[in-house]
Amino acid sequence: MSKNKAKQEDYLSTGLKWFKKNKWKPFPFQTETWQLYLDGFDGLVNAPTGSGKTYSLFVAICLEALRREKEEGELAKGLQAIWIAPIRALTKEIKYASERALAGLGLDWQVGIRSGDTKTTERKKQLTNPPQVLITTPESLHVIMSTNGYSKFFSNVRAIVVDEWHELMGSKRGVQTQLAIARIKTLSDELRVWGISATIDNLDEAMDVLLGPDQQSHKRKLVVAQYEKKIAIETIIPDDIETYPWAGHLGIRLLEKVLPIIKKGRSTLIFTNTRSQCEIWYQKLLDIDPDLSGQIAMHHGSISRELREWVEDAIHEERLKAVVCTSSLDLGVDFRPVETIVQIGSPKGVSRFIQRAGRSGHQPGAVSKIYFVPTHSLEMAEGAALRTAIAEGVQEPRLPYIRSFDVLIQYLMTLAVSEGFESEKTYQEIKSTFCYNSINKEEWNWVINFLQYGGDSLTAYDEYRKIALHSGKFRVLDKHIAKRHKFNIGTIVSTSSLMVKFLSGKKIGNIEEWFIAQLEPGDTFWFGGKSLELVRIKEMSVQVKKSKKKSGKVPSWMGGRMPLSSMLAKQLRRKFSDYANGVINEIEIEVLTPLFEKQRKVSHLPKADEFLIEYFETSEGHHLLMYPFEGRFVHEGIGALLASRISRQLSISFSIAMNDYGLELLSDKKIDTDKFINNELFTTDNLFEDIQKSVNSIQMARRKFRDIAKISGLIFQGFPGKKKKERHLQSSSSLLFDVFKEYDPNNLLFSQTFEEVLTFQLEESRLRSALQRIQGQKLILSQPAHYSPFSFPIIVDRLNREKVSSESISDRVAKLKAELGL
Repeated sequence: MSKNKAKQEDYLSTGLKWFKKNKWKPFPFQTETWQLYLDGFDGLVNAPTGSGKTYSLFVAICLEALRREKEEGELAKGLQAIWIAPIRALTKEIKYASERALAGLGLDWQVGIRSGDTKTTERKKQLTNPPQVLITTPESLHVIMSTNGYSKFFSNVRAIVVDEWHELMGSKRGVQTQLAIARIKTLSDELRVWGISATIDNLDEAMDVLLGPDQQSHKRKLVVAQYEKKIAIETIIPDDIETYPWAGHLGIRLLEKVLPIIKKGRSTLIFTNTRSQCEIWYQKLLDIDPDLSGQIAMHHGSISRELREWVEDAIHEERLKAVVCTSSLDLGVDFRPVETIVQIGSPKGVSRFIQRAGRSGHQPGAVSKIYFVPTHSLEMAEGAALRTAIAEGVQEPRLPYIRSFDVLIQYLMTLAVSEGFESEKTYQEIKSTFCYNSINKEEWNWVINFLQYGGDSLTAYDEYRKIALHSGKFRVLDKHIAKRHKFNIGTIVSTSSLMVKFLSGKKIGNIEEWFIAQLEPGDTFWFGGKSLELVRIKEMSVQVKKSKKKSGKVPSWMGGRMPLSSMLAKQLRRKFSDYANGVINEIEIEVLTPLFEKQRKVSHLPKADEFLIEYFETSEGHHLLMYPFEGRFVHEGIGALLASRISRQLSISFSIAMNDYGLELLSDKKIDTDKFINNELFTTDNLFEDIQKSVNSIQMARRKFRDIAKISGLIFQGFPGKKKKERHLQSSSSLLFDVFKEYDPNNLLFSQTFEEVLTFQLEESRLRSALQRIQGQKLILSQPAHYSPFSFPIIVDRLNREKVSSESISDRVAKLKAELGL
């Protein structure tokens, strides 16, 4: 054994001894990561939730620091390690785990947290006297870079760890992370970059996105834990499937079956897919069992930080029987008292379901127990699909953003408001990232010109002349422009929200402006688990007082429900085909027999090689329905595409509706299905051009451009406490969109808008695959006398979104049921 290798073994034994002292046994992936880190590798660790991923890297950082102290006599000065987390709730857990490791391994290091919740005094203290370990978010890292002296602050950093990388890489926050890493690499002489990921399919690509395109001279390694997390899934079955709703997304009908699960468990997390669903379930649980008061709580992103932190602490301390929550508790937080997870409604993705299941049994070797509560009948099939996908090890890939010029423009402004940037050096730096590896010099010069002069169409307006060349570096010289930029750093784009406060001033949380605009003083609404009466709206605050009324509106938030993932969609089609072929081997599918048989009787139940199309007439008009089972985003694209193609051959107008299972084209004119409905309708020839011509492409792009305009700083969102109203932002972004469309069509932000609509909203590659699959299937054209079980949920979803004046949605649904003879 070489002398160097023997020394490394000594340091590895230090980590092993600490594990043994805590009565732990390290997994092979943990010791492998320690060794690779000591050998100077970068990389990505992939392991199931609850398997000790944090210590696979934090212990490695500590062992390397001990080596430097002993062999090189180097005492850690300044910031040594940055730990990037996607959510604030995760930062406290990481701090606890890291401080425990530091104490156990004998390193006298300080650990600090820097997020949007960190007080100003603490931020200033961190900059002048930094801790050795900083736990932060991508946004906060960029805020630091907007401060003079940031290059010195980062100069001693030896390690960057990006936690829950699978969650960040498929977003523009992941782009922010790439840019921050690229900048710190140029500031630090010796830097190791590692990511931690749980539920993801495209691991090799994930590592390249984090570390940049692979280079032969660069040592990198993917560490995959050979450790299988056991997940026990149980679907809650309605007593009578024939009376269980065919559509909906709340699942309240199964409330009484969830109550015993809460009572039996030591601690339970009840996951909902939306914040409004979270509010409703919390309220209904208390209605049905008032004794739960004080034993259950609610947690979602719009509730105030103080309330969220109280809930997190109460879970740790076992003071709560249950918490109704959203994705705000999805990630990495180690709630060891939690025994059971309840998922209300389909999470629409395998990885998301595994992630949530892993919140229970959050320790190595423990079984994660999760109950699946379907919100409507067909959703039970998704429970069976999820079980099969997990058993077969199927997970979704995460699609990274590339060429996000809005984020690049924001980043260059961040550098320009602090120490400035040199054009050529920064160009090479950003080209080292995965996102911008393909950018060329012409595009780079366009970006610089856009920031310096406003591009071709905005050059006459001084407010768009943001940077200037000064002493060899591009800088922001206008203090007002610099101030505006610093208060709008970030890529999380949401609609304008107002702070909800009691008259005493105590904060409850944030509600979107559009919801409050519907209310008058004296109206009652439910928020944060409380019945509240609106008193007044003052500046950007909603002042309320407690109400004794038992009824009131429940806020809903823009963003809606998540679409069905490609992996879950594939498994779902498989379940329907199995039943059509007589294969019934799961309880959920067996229970759905009455519904499937009614679908078969009324219309048709498609097999794997068949594509079902239904066409019938009602008092509403002529209904053309199709069932790709590909998710609502893909169906939105297919619906717009087919409507456009048919309307080019026939003078006709359609209204388009969709859910995760299918889509509807509704018209007042009859369609000659023999003439117009054939396999060629689904061709992928000229797909890009046809999508551009489709009825919704410009409007979709207009909506998407608003977000791009916010991120790039084209429109100013306002200072904290004085945010601009959403309608003002919308009108400003629409005006700019029209200017670029008319006078500057080669504008990179304008081009990016259409690329993002195609890639992320219409999921163009998935849409193309769906069309290719349909082209190879046998088209089954059914002409039922009325709505089928498959079509009914789509119709209801459309009615729910339409404005009804004299007739309630429940009355309309009752009429549909009557037509079906239910």
